[in-house]
Amino acid sequence: MKNRFNRVALVSRPQTESVGGTVREIATFLRRRGVSVLVEERSAVMLGASELEAASLERIGHEADLAVAIGGDGTMLGAARALAPHEVPLVGINHGRLGFITDIGLDSWSQALSSILEGHFASEQRTLLTARVVRDQEVVWTELALNDVVVSRSSRAGMIELQVHVDDLYMYSQRADGLIVATPTGSTAYALSANGPILHPQLEGIVLVPVAPQSLSNRPIALPDDVTITIRVVEGREPRVAGDMQVFSDLQVGDDIIVQRAGFTTTFLHPPGYSYFATLRGKLNWHELPHLQAIQR
Repeated sequence: MKNRFNRVALVSRPQTESVGGTVREIATFLRRRGVSVLVEERSAVMLGASELEAASLERIGHEADLAVAIGGDGTMLGAARALAPHEVPLVGINHGRLGFITDIGLDSWSQALSSILEGHFASEQRTLLTARVVRDQEVVWTELALNDVVVSRSSRAGMIELQVHVDDLYMYSQRADGLIVATPTGSTAYALSANGPILHPQLEGIVLVPVAPQSLSNRPIALPDDVTITIRVVEGREPRVAGDMQVFSDLQVGDDIIVQRAGFTTTFLHPPGYSYFATLRGKLNWHELPHLQAIQR
């Protein structure tokens, strides 16, 4: 059957040498099917894969019909931020640990990629956030995030005080270790560990989750995803902001962190039979009855 995608890019975590064998296997598999293969340049250098055509993420964005992320969720997050503006769909092969968004296992990638190349897949759109830091009326930092934007204290400092406005309306002030602004995708990441709710990916919402707030009445809240959230740093030593816990910027008292839904989405492709609820069951052990969990402890 004719391939649905003719030029496929492979993106892996450059620091993980054990991924190299899988990247080469996938590249060989794709070439045998008549697919042109690009390998993200940092991965190609780390792997010493001189036989594979290396390309920057910018070039991949312009030339690839599909990108395959091979690694953990972090690899998928980085690829999504870089490729979403170019509308390149993503497939995730889990070569890491938890793998909420890299849903294809190492033992099933060939079958999954065969189906996807032939046009048999489920497609879903995932929301991204834009974050910008405004200091003295000047934008000093801007970034995309697929999971979350986190404003937090330094590990060496005490709590920070934040003031939050939604669409220019005052919402609250809080003292806490930080504040997470998460997409539905990110609701199963850091936000979940801070007792935030899980949002289904098809929900058009954003969740605000305080991290260790001083006031026990300060709880997570879900908001529509078309709002503008402004977080002002009122007090705190060495505060910072992070996008997907991968890209960071130092903050100063008085800075405004403005978070909005991005004007585009990223597309995830899943092989036939994919189920979001099956992912939750598997990753969160929902398939285990409470009394069985207690026995295992």
